[in-house]
Amino acid sequence: MRKTKVEENKAIKEKKLFDTAFKLFTEKGIKNTSIDEIASNAGVAKGTFYLYFKDKYELQDELIARKSYQLFNKALKKLDKSKYKQFDDQIIFIIDYIIDDLSKNKLLLKFISKNLSFGLYNEKVIKLLGDNNIRVKELFIEGIHEHNINIDNPEVTLFMIIELVSSTCFSSIMNKEPLPIKEYKPYLYKTIRGLLNQKK
Repeated sequence: MRKTKVEENKAIKEKKLFDTAFKLFTEKGIKNTSIDEIASNAGVAKGTFYLYFKDKYELQDELIARKSYQLFNKALKKLDKSKYKQFDDQIIFIIDYIIDDLSKNKLLLKFISKNLSFGLYNEKVIKLLGDNNIRVKELFIEGIHEHNINIDNPEVTLFMIIELVSSTCFSSIMNKEPLPIKEYKPYLYKTIRGLLNQKK
């Protein structure tokens, strides 16, 4: 369905706000960035900002969700072109792709911080950006059932895996703690495979 001119203009203004906020947040930090600055640099009135967001923290959360959603979506598209058929290999492929992407883009990693799960659990963002690709959550839940893996609550387990990846990889990439990321990956993947190979 084609967008109206009003909807197109709204989408353009929203994109300008997102792009500007991301630039300012990553350069100056959210505390040192004002709403006036975001609006001014985006070329919109301050009142327009409040048509989209109640404050800069809501904008930050939605931006984190969008950026992490995009990472998962890119990983899924790459997975579609890969030859991996085993369920645990597919999940490790997605995680490895995201870790490598964040390792190359430390500004993005610093911005997302330890909130990678926002991209899977922010329903507003998923609804706005959704397409026909299979979601990570759907892939995970279907895989658990198809392979008779002994997990009581697949969605909670996925959340735990994403949170584990998010928090430990942030420390590993940014601070090399407990190990640099290349050395840390085998330990992380062994733990995840352990969770995914508990047969009923």
